[in-house]
Amino acid sequence: MKYGFVKVAAAVPSLRVADAAYNAGQIISLMNQADKQQVEIVCFPELSVTGYTCGDLFFQQALLQAAEEALSKILYASEDLALTAIVGMPLCWGGRLYNVAVALHKGIILSVVPKSYLPGNHEFYEPRWFSSGLDLETTRISLCGQDCPLGTRLLTDTGNACFAIEICEDLWSVVPPSSHHALAGADVVFNLSASNELTGKHDYLLQLIAQQSGRCLCGYVYASAGYGESSTDLVFGGNGIIAESGTLLAQSERFSFEQQLIVSEIDIERLRHDRLHSASFKQDERPAGYQTVAIPEANQENESLTREIRALPFVPQPDEMDTRCREIFAIQVGGLVKRMEHTGAKTAVVGISGGLDSTLALLVCVKAFDQMGRGRHDIVGITMPGFGTSDRTHTNAVNLMKYLHVTNKEIDIKAACRQHFSDIGHDESRHDVVYENSQARERTQILMDYANAVGGLVIGTGDLSELALGWATFNGDHMANYGVNGGVPKTLIRYLVRWVADNEMDEASRTTLLDVLDTPVSPELLPTDKLGRIAQKTEDLVGPYELHDFFLYYMLRYGFGPEKVLFLARHAFQGQYDEAVIRHWLQTFVGRFFAQQFKRSCLPDGPKVGSIGLSPRGDWRMPSDAVAKAWLAQMEK
Repeated sequence: MKYGFVKVAAAVPSLRVADAAYNAGQIISLMNQADKQQVEIVCFPELSVTGYTCGDLFFQQALLQAAEEALSKILYASEDLALTAIVGMPLCWGGRLYNVAVALHKGIILSVVPKSYLPGNHEFYEPRWFSSGLDLETTRISLCGQDCPLGTRLLTDTGNACFAIEICEDLWSVVPPSSHHALAGADVVFNLSASNELTGKHDYLLQLIAQQSGRCLCGYVYASAGYGESSTDLVFGGNGIIAESGTLLAQSERFSFEQQLIVSEIDIERLRHDRLHSASFKQDERPAGYQTVAIPEANQENESLTREIRALPFVPQPDEMDTRCREIFAIQVGGLVKRMEHTGAKTAVVGISGGLDSTLALLVCVKAFDQMGRGRHDIVGITMPGFGTSDRTHTNAVNLMKYLHVTNKEIDIKAACRQHFSDIGHDESRHDVVYENSQARERTQILMDYANAVGGLVIGTGDLSELALGWATFNGDHMANYGVNGGVPKTLIRYLVRWVADNEMDEASRTTLLDVLDTPVSPELLPTDKLGRIAQKTEDLVGPYELHDFFLYYMLRYGFGPEKVLFLARHAFQGQYDEAVIRHWLQTFVGRFFAQQFKRSCLPDGPKVGSIGLSPRGDWRMPSDAVAKAWLAQMEK
C-alpha cells in the first residue's frame, strides 16, 4: 500500500481432518478472496494443509505425500495472485518430521520455517510426532521441485515491509522467537496457530498478543485453527487477530462455522519511527544468523484503509474515559502540589477568563489545595475585563470562583491599556497586533506583580494545542511560574472539564462549567459585537482545533510528513471536512509550528501528561530558525 501501510489478513478456513486436497481448495478460495481485497500478506493456521488434529496419521506417508501435492496446487493457484501467503503443513526432512510454515508468492516458495517450541512431551502431544527447529541451522531443501531455504531465522522483505514467522507455542515461550525476529528487523510477525479453547484462555491470548506486539514494536498477525478440526478432546475457536504496537486492530468471530478473513493494515512507518526512539532497538545486540529473502514487485499501490483512524486521537475511548481523565487530572494536580510545596508559595494566582483553559487550571488548583489540606481562600482568581470581554465569560468567571470558594479579585485593564497606547503613540481605533498583545501582556504583568505581593505562584493556563500553533502572546499568556495545562491538547481539555463537572463538582459549579464548555473558544482581545457577544473566535482564525490536534498527534508522535497526515485526515474526517479544507489548515499548522518555535524554547515548567510534549527541556528539541520548506513542498504536490 501507499503511505507506509501493508494490508494483511488472518485467514480461518473450514477444514477437514487429513483431507489435504479439500483443505487446499479452501485455502485457495480464501487466497482469492484476500487478493480481491488487495491484501498483500495472508496467514493461515498451523498445519492448515492437513489439519492440526491428525494425531498418529502424521506418521503416514500417504498424508505427507498428500500434503506436498496440496501445496503444489496452492503454489499453482498463487501464480496469478499479487499476494504472499503463509500456510502450515507437516514436512519430513533429514529423517525427522517438522511442523512448518511455508511462505509463498506467485508460485515460488520463499521460505520454510519450522516450529521452535513444542507443547507436551514425547509420549503425548506434539513431541510425539514433530521435532523442534531450534537446533536446525538454516539450510536449503527441495520441496515441490523447488530449492528453498529452511530455518527458524528467516526474514522476508516485500520492499514495503519485512516479516518473520513463528508458530503457536513459540509465542507462549519465555523468550518468543518473535523477540529475536523484531531485533533482526522484522516489522510484522505472523503466527500460525492451533490453540484450543479453554475458559478464560482467550482473554489471556489477547493480552499476550497485544503485549508482544507492543514489546517488539511490531505488527502481529495471528491465525488459529477453527471449525473442522477434530473435537475428540478439544475445541478450536478460530481466532484471527491483528495487532500493532500494543493495540488490537481486528478480531474474528469466535466459534464461527463459516470460514473467515480478517483484514487490516499495519503502519510500517509508524513502527519504524518508534524503533528509532527505542532504547532496546538501539542498545540490544542484533541477533546473528538471519537470512533475508526478497520478493520482487510485491507491493500493491492502493489507498483503501479498513482500520479505524480516530478523528480525536488524544481523547480516550468511551470505556476508558473515566480512568484516563482521572489519571490525567491527578498528574496535573500532583505536579502543582509538588511545586507549591517546594517553593513554599503562600498562594496560587491564576487569571480567570471564563474560558476553557483557565477553568481547567482553576479546577487543578482547587483539587491541589484540597489535597494539601489548605484553604481554598489561598487561591486567588483574578478576572481582568478588557476591550473584548463578553458578559457571558465574565459572569461565568465570577460565578465559578464564587461556587469554588476561592478568593476573587477583579482588575479592569482598559484604563491601563489606554495609558500604554498613549505612552507608545498607538491609535486605539487600530485593532492590530499591538492592540491585542498589549492586553495579554498587561494581564500577565498584573498576575506576576500581584503574585509577588501575596507570596504566590502564577499558574499558567495555556494548553498544548496553543503551544503547537504559537497561539499565545510572547511574554504574555505565554508565560507563568508553572503551567499545569501545557501537556493537555485543546480537544482533551473539553473532556477533562466535563469529567470534573460530572465527578467532582456540586450542582451550581457543574452548571457553570457546562456553560463554559458551550462557549466559543476566544482570546477576547477584540471588541464584542453590538449585542455584547464574542466577536473574535479562535477557530475562525487559525482553524478547527480538532484538525490541528490531529495534525499535531501524527506529525510529532510518529514523525509523519504532511502527505501522509493529509491521507489519514481524509479518512478520519470523511464527511466532515473536504480535502481542500483539511489541506488549507494543515498548511497553516505546518507554517505556524515552524515559525513559532521561539515561544516554545522558553516555556515555564509544567507536567507532561501523554506521549506528546513540547517542553524544550526533554520532549521537543528544535531550533527556532528551522525552515519548513521540505514540509510545505509535500503540501504542494
